Amino acid sequence: MQTLVLVAHPHLADSTTQQFFKASLPSTVVTYRALTAQETYDAAREQAALRQADRIIFQFPLYWYAAPASLAQWEAAVLTRTFVYGDHRYPLADKELGVVVTTGMPAQAFRRGGTENVTIDALMAPLAALAHRAHMTWLPTLAVHQFNYLDEAQKLQLVVDYQRYLTQPAPDTLANRQAWFADRLPAMVAQLEPADRATGELIVTTMTQQQDDLEALMATLAMIKEQDDD
Repeated sequence: MQTLVLVAHPHLADSTTQQFFKASLPSTVVTYRALTAQETYDAAREQAALRQADRIIFQFPLYWYAAPASLAQWEAAVLTRTFVYGDHRYPLADKELGVVVTTGMPAQAFRRGGTENVTIDALMAPLAALAHRAHMTWLPTLAVHQFNYLDEAQKLQLVVDYQRYLTQPAPDTLANRQAWFADRLPAMVAQLEPADRATGELIVTTMTQQQDDLEALMATLAMIKEQDDD
């Protein structure tokens, strides 16, 4: 799966959150692209990049309940009516569209009756509508609140959550999570200090066993269902 990350931020180099995300990118299968308000976009080149991607991620800070102007400028230049749906070919059909959005407010502010009195899902509705119009699959939004208040353990968890959001097959089921971790844990363990490597290898073994147990359980449930249907 090829993932294209389009980042809109007016002060990207000065953003600790965005630099954290950039440093957390997986080493493969992800293309990172920063959008700037000063750029003149080559629509054909941008559309070609979209065609090549399986998963497209818009990444930006929430500015007055919307994305920064550079994303809107990119959309106006690239997502033309003819390209998205006008010729009824739908070149983005079956691709996945997701959003990584950062805010300076706590998560509880984004709810009815909260400080913002609106949910993140409601704010992302225009992008969800775009996905629907283009016949894309809309992914649940990854919202990161008050990054600068996260402790080290929370930041480490965010690295995992972010990488899974970019590369883990949808939907976010237990089976897909386990498969994702099983595929990546050996490489993670290999990077550990020698004193910690034995513990890491034990975690890999335990997770592999759990995955085998889950697959056996699912097979048993499928057999039971077939018998009930008979």
